[in-house]
Parts: sequence; structure tokens; C-alpha cells
Amino acid sequence: MAIADFIHLKVRSAYSLTEGANKVDAVVALAKGQAMPAVAVTDRNNLFGALEFAQYAAKAGIQPIMGCDLGLRREEEGGIASASKLPSVDWLTLLVQNEQGYLNLMRLVSRAHLEFKTGSMSALPLSELEGHSDGLLAFTGSTGSGVGRLLLAGQAPAAAHMLERLQTLFDGRLYVELQRHGEDGERRIEAPLLDLAYARNLPLVATNDVHFPKASMYEAHDVLLCIEQGAHIE
Repeated sequence: MAIADFIHLKVRSAYSLTEGANKVDAVVALAKGQAMPAVAVTDRNNLFGALEFAQYAAKAGIQPIMGCDLGLRREEEGGIASASKLPSVDWLTLLVQNEQGYLNLMRLVSRAHLEFKTGSMSALPLSELEGHSDGLLAFTGSTGSGVGRLLLAGQAPAAAHMLERLQTLFDGRLYVELQRHGEDGERRIEAPLLDLAYARNLPLVATNDVHFPKASMYEAHDVLLCIEQGAHIE
């Protein structure tokens, strides 16, 4: 069987609770079924499924790529906000390169939950990544990332500044991420992201934000989102 020329680098498992509807074993089975030699699981602010993922992947002959979508808070918002005023959260995708990277990622996730949690939301200041980014690859993210959200808000200089900070933290390990799910926000930021990437000589990566395995599971996933948001299905 020919090896696939694309692998998923942004998959949420059921350990993302109300966001992911992919069972870990199903993620591995789907990757194998599509001839992908590797696949990444990047749950939101947790590594709960890492061991299970590694075990299933090893049995299937698939390279497991450990990762996480780490929540970041804007440092101008100050320290931990009150529960009545939750900080806005920017998402940064981190993938593990080696043992040091895994140790750093575990530390960052733990600090987010233990020292920077407000209500149900955990988010680190970007400065907390200083000295703890070795062995990690970073994707700038799409519309939910700091760079993407600043571009959508018309704050191109601030987006460029954030990208510069990320490039310093992840020297030679930062990728400008592009996504095409048909959303208006993605179309609006694609050209500015490309301009920033070319200006700073940064590589590009194309990803899909995988929350469920098949189109037929859309409604089930919609229920999960409604539970999270306290909304009703119309």
C-alpha cells in the first residue's frame, strides 16, 4: 500500500471532552486505514490520552506524535482574572520532537492548570514558555490563535509582534499554519499569514482541525458543543 502524502497533525480525541468525539483507538485505526505513517493527537490543555495513544499506535505500527493545544492569555490582561471576567484565550499548537519536549510540555500543561486557572479555563502567559520550549514544534494556529485573532481584529502590527515572539521562543521550530474549512475568518487571514511567513522566512503547514472521524457524526459533535456552551440545538 502506498504511503499517504498527508498526515493529520491536529486531532482532538474524546479527552478534549466537549470538543472531541474521536476515541483514541479509532484515531489510530483511521490513520492506518488511510495509509498514514504517523498521526498527532492535540487535545485542549491536556495530555490525558498520551499513554493510551502511544500504546495503540505502537501496536498498529503508526508513529504517534504527542501534542497539545495550549491555552495562552494575553499578558496585558495581567494575572489571574476574576471568575466573573475570564481572560480571552489564544490557542497554540505544540508537538513533541523528543524526550525534552515531552517533559517541557508536561510542565507547561501542569503549570497552566495549577497556577494559571480561572474557573474552568487554564491559560499561561506567553512568557511562561521561556526556557521551556526546547524539543517542541509550534504552529501559529488559525482563527483561534493569538496571531489569527489579532489579524481578524485588524491589528496587523500586534500580530507581527506576537509572531516575532513565537519565532524567538521556537527558533527554527515555528510553522505558520493555514486551514481551509470554508470559514470566512480563514479566508480573511490567509493572505496576511502568508505575507508574515514570507517576510520572516517561516515555513508553512496545512492542517485540518479534526474533531470527529466521519461526516455522519456532525450532529453528535454538535450536541457536545451545545453542552459546553449551554445552548440548544435548533
